[in-house]
Amino acid sequence: MPEIVPVSELRNYGNVLEKVKAGEPVYLTKNGYGMYSIRTIEDEKNYQKTVAMLVLLSEIVKGIRSAEEDRMYSEDELISHFASRGINLK
Repeated sequence: MPEIVPVSELRNYGNVLEKVKAGEPVYLTKNGYGMYSIRTIEDEKNYQKTVAMLVLLSEIVKGIRSAEEDRMYSEDELISHFASRGINLK
């Protein structure tokens, strides 16, 4: 069950921080509405990794769609393209 406390509880922030555990953030409300969350660094790192993975997967999907809609290039065409720009892929 999530821990939900009013933001005014931060006057005694030590008590609030004791409630924060990995996988169990504390949610702070202001005027009865959810406004903030306090989570562990471990949870924050996992969140950032998840966001990065979603961005990467989104870009991969864009590439696949582009290849399906336009055309796929052969390995030789790619090597030739980059070689013409001075980039050696081999």
